[in-house]
Amino acid sequence: MSAAAEGGLRIATWNIEQSWALFRLDGSPRGPAGASARDGVTVGQQSEAIARVLHHMDADAVLLVEAPDIGRRHDGVAAMTRFARDHALRCRAVLAGYRSHTRQEIMLLYDPDRLQARHDPGGAPGEAPRFDGTDEAGTEWSKPPLEVTVQGQGRVLRLIGVHAKSKWAGTAEGAQARGRAARDKQRAQFRWLRRRVDESLARGDSLIVLGDLNDDPALDAEERAAGGSAADIVIGSGATRLHDPCAEKARGGPPPATAYWMEDGHRTGRLLDYILVSPDLAREEPLWHILGGEGAEVDAALRAASDHLPVLLQLPKA
Repeated sequence: MSAAAEGGLRIATWNIEQSWALFRLDGSPRGPAGASARDGVTVGQQSEAIARVLHHMDADAVLLVEAPDIGRRHDGVAAMTRFARDHALRCRAVLAGYRSHTRQEIMLLYDPDRLQARHDPGGAPGEAPRFDGTDEAGTEWSKPPLEVTVQGQGRVLRLIGVHAKSKWAGTAEGAQARGRAARDKQRAQFRWLRRRVDESLARGDSLIVLGDLNDDPALDAEERAAGGSAADIVIGSGATRLHDPCAEKARGGPPPATAYWMEDGHRTGRLLDYILVSPDLAREEPLWHILGGEGAEVDAALRAASDHLPVLLQLPKA
């Protein structure tokens, strides 16, 4: 049943792997027979798979990670707007914030019949700096978080969409030094992000932090020594702790996975994607769902579309 039929609100986050490769510079779709950025998947196959999954989710708003890039020659908003129109998506309005320094943007797709959304960045005097610059320590975001105010269905929500730097080093050569630098930068980014979270909670906002944090809750030796994972910095503690039951399951055992890749010849899965909600929203007892096991057709579309699975949040009627 759709969120509209239930009278609630359904919000999702999904990393759609390297979607820039599906579009020409002007935002029009590339030929369907061409190769996408996903190994062994054509442009047409990935495009149809993305649309199939979005229709199945039937969300009121979807935070897209790795959305097509925006630049002097590229118009990722036009690309996603056309994609939504061509595939008759309910979420057909597209919102972007500060431009990324990469080929991957963060965008919000939403249903304009149910919601209004506007880019609403923080960074006023006395607040943590804007995410398109640097903080006091010189930390920067290559993909600045997207801050949005969403109104509709009896709610006013503040969303912060995130695509964080990976803490993993990649290739073996120089991996230890690179890995330490990556971890340090990720933790610095998350301290900055947590400052914004605290500012929002202090105002009494109903807050949702969602996206690809590129960090799983499981602690390795360095994180145990540091007192927690980078994701724990964003989640926080005590009365201002953000809530996602998938992350909390990791404390008692292996967490569910939202991203998969091959590592040493084996398929590895980790929880990298989250929908973290403020305490007031958590008290409403919303439902979380990592998409998967939806039937052969949808599961095949999930595999063709991305190396990440969508995460859905169902808020009850306000």
